[in-house]
Amino acid sequence: MKYVKLGATGLRVSPLCLGCMTYGSPTWRDWVLDEAASLPFIGRALELGINFFDTADIYSLGESERVLGAALKHFGVARERVVIATKVHNPMSEDCNDRGLSRKHNLHSIDASLRRLGVDYIDLYQIHRYDPYTPIEETLEALNDLVRMGKVLYLGASSMFAWQFARLLALAEQRGYSRFVSMQNHYNAVYREEEREMIPLCQAEGIAIIPWSPLARGFLTGNRVAAAQGDTLRSRSDDFAHRMYYQPDDFKVVAAVQAIATARGVPSAQIALAWLLAQPGVTAPIIGASKLAHLEDAVAALSLQLNAAELDALSEPYRPHPVLGIKA
Repeated sequence: MKYVKLGATGLRVSPLCLGCMTYGSPTWRDWVLDEAASLPFIGRALELGINFFDTADIYSLGESERVLGAALKHFGVARERVVIATKVHNPMSEDCNDRGLSRKHNLHSIDASLRRLGVDYIDLYQIHRYDPYTPIEETLEALNDLVRMGKVLYLGASSMFAWQFARLLALAEQRGYSRFVSMQNHYNAVYREEEREMIPLCQAEGIAIIPWSPLARGFLTGNRVAAAQGDTLRSRSDDFAHRMYYQPDDFKVVAAVQAIATARGVPSAQIALAWLLAQPGVTAPIIGASKLAHLEDAVAALSLQLNAAELDALSEPYRPHPVLGIKA
């Protein structure tokens, strides 16, 4: 495994990040794996050299964080050997203050996440979405305090409009606060609208790009059809994916992926990931895995170099989309 810098920081991470939304409690989503079923995936990721793990407080309402922390302890991983990322913003209960990016919620949420993960600090603490109801001054000051307390090492953000992220970056610089070092955005071969503004902004600011849904929630693997919507429990029950993909032009991109995969003799997932890894500014796509083969395919994609003709063939069928994935 060749490790890469996380944006302009000195932190080195694997060029793939294991997303842990799949691990937690099936009572939250029926396709989620419980703790016992999750262990082999985290263990195999470690064996493959992945040192970067992403979760969120909202995933299984905290159980994903607990499962990740327990798994790392189970495998005897020294704290300094892994990079743990988690997120804050989404409602954790019916309480009106148990959500958003207020100072109160940030300070409460970091302690809850640390407790569930069983660690003393979070490597990368990310705001899961932009909070239009909280002054950005309040959010940035609270996040900066978490860094000063030693509870957080680096700050990251997730899907929002580029102008919103630019405001956050500018005010942090103006106030001398800890700045965001990463952007976890929605980016894959069937959704490329981030190329218009967010990705150029991140490149100009030295921000690491760690895309979520690099395989479009499995859509790019080629096992979805418009009528049946897929052959897995998640593909059939994932209303979020059904709202975002499944357009006629999306299937044309998938067909291009499949054609190259057939010619190369590799799974479509490897081609879709290789395309993303070849895009300027991309640091570490966040991969999901509910089968061990998903991890093997992801690592294999790291050494798969697409030529110019193949990259053109994957880009040609793409058509613009409405903005997707910014509002939770």
